[in-house]
Amino acid sequence: MDIAGQKSNSKQVAIRTGLVTFVLILLTIFALLPIWILIVNATRDHYEIVTNGVSLIPGMNAFDNLKQLNTWVEEGKIQYNALTGYVNSGFISLTATFLTVLFSTMTAYGLVVYDFKARAIAYTIIIAVMMVPVQVTSVGFYKFMLSVNLTDTYFPLIIPAIAAPGVVFFMRQSMKSNFPLEIVEAARIDGCGEYRTFFTIGIPMMKPAIAVQSIFCFVANWNNFYTPAMILISRNPKQLTLPMMVNTIYTNDKINDLGAKYIAIMLSILPIVVIYFIFSRFIVEGVALGGVKE
Repeated sequence: MDIAGQKSNSKQVAIRTGLVTFVLILLTIFALLPIWILIVNATRDHYEIVTNGVSLIPGMNAFDNLKQLNTWVEEGKIQYNALTGYVNSGFISLTATFLTVLFSTMTAYGLVVYDFKARAIAYTIIIAVMMVPVQVTSVGFYKFMLSVNLTDTYFPLIIPAIAAPGVVFFMRQSMKSNFPLEIVEAARIDGCGEYRTFFTIGIPMMKPAIAVQSIFCFVANWNNFYTPAMILISRNPKQLTLPMMVNTIYTNDKINDLGAKYIAIMLSILPIVVIYFIFSRFIVEGVALGGVKE
C-alpha cells in the first residue's frame, strides 16, 4: 500500500509540475510576443504591414526604414535623433535611479534599524504618499517649477526622484525579512559610525534588493513621457528624451510609414530590453526577498 501511495503521489506531483510549466511557458510567450512582433515590424515595409497584418517572420527593409526615418528628420517633419535621445534619457535615468535607490535605502534603513517614537507615523505617511497619483500633483508641481525658473532643465526630472515611497516600501520589506539587526549592534560596539555602518554593512547586504529596484527605477525613468513633456516646454531638440522624440513621430498625421515608426520604437526600447534580460536574475531574487510578509 505504501508503494502504491508513493507512486500515486509521484504522478500527482508530475502532473502539477507539468501544468505549472505549461502555464509559465504560455505566460512567457504572451510576454515576449509583443516585443518580437515589434522587432519584426521594424524590418518590414509599410505595404507589408498594412496588407499582410501580423507576421512572425522578419523582413528585409530595416535599413530602408532607417533611411525613411532620417529623411523625415532632414525634412523637418519630426524631431528624432537616436544618439541624442540615448544621451538625454540615459543621463536622466541613471542620475534619477542613483538618487532614488540611495535615499530610499537610507530611509528604509532608518525605519528598520532606529527605534524612535514617530517611526510608525513616518511609515504610515510614506505609504499614504504612495497612494497619490502623479497627475494629482502635476499642476502644483509645474507652477512651482515655473516660479523658480526650473522649466526646460533636467533638475525637476532628477531631484524629485529622491522621494520614492514605493521603493522605500519595498526596501523596508526586504530589510525586515533578511537584515539582522545584531550585525548593526556589533558594528556599533566595535566603534563603527552610523554612516560607515550603512555604507559598508547595510548596502552590501541589500545588493539583491538594490539591484532589482535599480532596474525598475531605470526602466520607469527611461519610459517616462509625462513629466519631461510637462517640464521641457520649449521642445529644444537637444533636450528631448527618446519617448518625446517617438511622440513627435506618432503625433504627426502627415507621415504614415509604419515600418519607420516601428523601427523608431524599437531603437527607443532596445537599451532597456537588453538591461532587463541581463539583470533578470536579480529581479527574481530581489522580489523573492522583498515579498515576505511581516
